[in-house]
Amino acid sequence: MQRDSVFKITMLMPLFILAGYFLLLVGSQSAFFNFSVFMEQLSRANVLSAIALSLVAATCSSAIAIGIAIPSAYALARFNFPGKRLVDTFIDLPMVLTPIALGTLILMAWNTAFGQFLANFGLTLPFTLAGVILAQFTVVVAISVRMLKATFEQVNPRQEQVARLLGCTAFSSFIHVTLPLARRGILAAIILTWARAIGEFGATVMVAGTAKGQTATLPSSIYLAMSMADLPQAVTLVVILIVISLIVLFGVRMALERKR
Repeated sequence: MQRDSVFKITMLMPLFILAGYFLLLVGSQSAFFNFSVFMEQLSRANVLSAIALSLVAATCSSAIAIGIAIPSAYALARFNFPGKRLVDTFIDLPMVLTPIALGTLILMAWNTAFGQFLANFGLTLPFTLAGVILAQFTVVVAISVRMLKATFEQVNPRQEQVARLLGCTAFSSFIHVTLPLARRGILAAIILTWARAIGEFGATVMVAGTAKGQTATLPSSIYLAMSMADLPQAVTLVVILIVISLIVLFGVRMALERKR
């Protein structure tokens, strides 16, 4: 029993140290936080614009990423095809490259013949909402695919086979059997993808810039505020980002607990 206690303490100690460290980081904002200043900053047009742009862009980029990641992850989890290992490895590239490098690649690709072809139809990226969404999508889609692949691999394929024997088509089996069984993993992937998108900075700045009221998201607005030594606005934006993240994470955990 004593050995079990020592083992338990050994495992719990790093957990509490890590939790305390993050609590220290978040709690440090209280030394610079003033509610009246917070409300004053919250009424500013550039702060409201950064909040709205971040929410819209993160939602759009996450929706696109999840929509592409679900069939892609299922294909990687279930099908064998030539070059599968190469494809699986290549999709992880955005998880290895820095966001700034990804943003640079996007801009370079946009200056190719294909990018110019799209530009002729009025599709532009620099300093536009489309550029913000594309940058966020490029960063988060690999995370979505990797999480969903692990989720689908945990679903027993025999249950899909039983559905097929009972008369379901492959598509019907996927909709009515696989997706419901994988719903918790899908929900977690959606939330973590969205949370990563709303916090994306490097690729977004490279592709869309930091124009206030146009492409300045919450992270880029924090950077601008700190670069101009505007500490009240930086603290306000950081607090907003923390609150949004905590609300989302707690909401997902409550939803998962209810389903269980």
